[in-house]
Amino acid sequence: MTDAVQLKAVSKVYGKGQGAVAALREVSVGIPAGSFTAVMGPSGSGKSTFLHCAAGLDTPSSGSVRLGDTELAGMDETKLTKLRRRRVGFVFQSFNLVPSLNVLENITLPLRLAHSRVEQAWLDEIVVRVGLTGRVGHRPAQLSGGQQQRVAIARALVTRPEVVFGDEPTGALDTVTAREVLTLLRGVTDAMGQTVVMVTHDPMAASYADTVLFLADGRIVDSMTEPTADRVAERMTRLGAWT
Repeated sequence: MTDAVQLKAVSKVYGKGQGAVAALREVSVGIPAGSFTAVMGPSGSGKSTFLHCAAGLDTPSSGSVRLGDTELAGMDETKLTKLRRRRVGFVFQSFNLVPSLNVLENITLPLRLAHSRVEQAWLDEIVVRVGLTGRVGHRPAQLSGGQQQRVAIARALVTRPEVVFGDEPTGALDTVTAREVLTLLRGVTDAMGQTVVMVTHDPMAASYADTVLFLADGRIVDSMTEPTADRVAERMTRLGAWT
């Protein structure tokens, strides 16, 4: 199985001199294409930095990040922006929808920004798959939190990205709605072969993944396949900073 994302000896240091903080330390990992990977760790473990470096949102201090066969190191911000628009999807905790646009306009926004045409059949399939049929004319304020996150997921999928990155995508949702969104993300991997990488603090959310990576002090200290919420919670407790 090929890797959709590969990090080799990636370190990220913020600041200089005595005030320098190492957020990532020599992290090496491959994310298989068509897999659902969760990234967990205590607060300050480097989860968000890992996601930002893997997705091309931040530049490592050293090491290599590859998206498919493309090395991100050395790319300027213009090239990185174009790469993210075409090849990466993002889902955030705060939905990040444009209030003045309706559902359909929010979903297709990345295509318009990239000056790409909308494939109607693909758009129709995504709308059905994320459960927004009959809602495409609504504005975000007319939707529940779960429905807004479904719009965000549809927006992330519309460009047919190689990887969808989720940063606490269920963090603002109640438990029942979070399970619906996680089931949707799981289905996107199983039915569409979409690679998903999700940072989360929630063992229940992590249990939907194929593999859980555990970060502590900027390093990957463990991984778990076939995770359950109980096993993940127990492993987090042994990382020493889980409350």
